[in-house]
Amino acid sequence: MELMTLKEMLFYKHLSGLSCDEISKRSGVPLSTVQKVFSMTTSTPRNKTLLALAKAFEEFSKDKVFLADSAYEKSFYNSVDKTIDDYLALPEGTRVELIDGVFYDMAAPNYLHTQIASQIWKQLDDYIYSNKGKCSAAIAPTDVQLDRDDKTIVQPDLLVTCDKDKINPQGVFGAPDFVVEIISDSNWYNDVFRKRIKYQNAGVREYWIVYPNAKEVQVYFFEKSDKPMMYTFNDSVPVNIWDGKCKVDFKYICDRLSDYMN
Repeated sequence: MELMTLKEMLFYKHLSGLSCDEISKRSGVPLSTVQKVFSMTTSTPRNKTLLALAKAFEEFSKDKVFLADSAYEKSFYNSVDKTIDDYLALPEGTRVELIDGVFYDMAAPNYLHTQIASQIWKQLDDYIYSNKGKCSAAIAPTDVQLDRDDKTIVQPDLLVTCDKDKINPQGVFGAPDFVVEIISDSNWYNDVFRKRIKYQNAGVREYWIVYPNAKEVQVYFFEKSDKPMMYTFNDSVPVNIWDGKCKVDFKYICDRLSDYMN
């Protein structure tokens, strides 16, 4: 069995839609170890563990990883040092994000993607309204000038901002308190790696990565740890910025969208 890198296996996991439980059964690696590896709690797994985990992905072509890496690393334009002025000058309807002076292409989300975002937004918005909260929940496309400079504008799938002074007619100026990104084939690398680091460094307090294929949710609460918690679509996931008093019921979402999910 050929040794795979953790980065390659993260891509295979997304591509296959395998849950941690299914990977554990296929590889023989204990579920707790699988969860630690794929939540990156264990950043340098032993080679013996990686070799065992590779058994779960035997049917996939390694060429797909190299193709994916080159595609995801390639910017929408090959030049750098783009600014907000360049972003605003793009033709109407162009879907890109500006990250550290580089444009990254964004494919239009599919129906399931937008429905998951809408269902999460509804539960968050209902909680804010029923508790007369000061926070505001929004869904894409909402421009976020994350670093308060002219080099980065992102469009999270869903965000919650509790400082109303950050909100203006153009979008959000500064870091939201809470961000959700829903993984798709076109955005997984940015969401799992590049934007996760950007969000943490900018001051986002909590970051969720939702994996529709694997039916899993990865929760980072940066105020407490840079290590994530893992949940499934059978769980009600607590919102940490509100001390867990609000929980997003993913089983309800899964049931509502059962006709569109694998």
